[in-house]
Amino acid sequence: MMVNLFYIKLNFIDMKNIFLGLAIATIAFLSACTKTNKEIAQATLTETADNTKTIGTAKFYELSDGKIRMDIEMNFAARADSNVAVHFHEHGDCGNMGENTHGHWNPTKEAHGKWGSAAYHSGDIGNIMLDSKGHATLSVTTDRWSVKDGDVKNIIGRGIIVHGGTDDYTTQPTGNSGPRVGCGVIEAVK
Repeated sequence: MMVNLFYIKLNFIDMKNIFLGLAIATIAFLSACTKTNKEIAQATLTETADNTKTIGTAKFYELSDGKIRMDIEMNFAARADSNVAVHFHEHGDCGNMGENTHGHWNPTKEAHGKWGSAAYHSGDIGNIMLDSKGHATLSVTTDRWSVKDGDVKNIIGRGIIVHGGTDDYTTQPTGNSGPRVGCGVIEAVK
């Protein structure tokens, strides 16, 4: 009889520890799931020929690991069923058909290329294929961007250019991406 009571008591302690462990794991999991990524910047993309026509948005989020994710959504019916190339440019001024943004933003002084290749500008987002309605989405996550004042990687105030052609990822320094058909300015979200 003594052995059975010891066994029941031991099982009760084991079950108690198991339930306690599960409760702690569940709380940790739920608290991790409730953390939301903080939106830190955004840009509204408009046609360069008519800046009253919105063609997309780019939203930037600070992730828990310190990286930044950009979610870009395009709704550009005039370019349906085609590729557009997207790049960050030096200046946040969409005047003169987007030409006031000047050249590609390249704080690392690398050659133009495809995102994630051996060498590429920190603003070489790349080609986005628009569907039959001109819609597309793309997400990019990186540690090559920042929103900190004085940081060479700071994206605030940079222009985003939508080019009317396809980036060949080879031609220097622009990828032979075609005319500037869309533009936006990355602004901090307060």
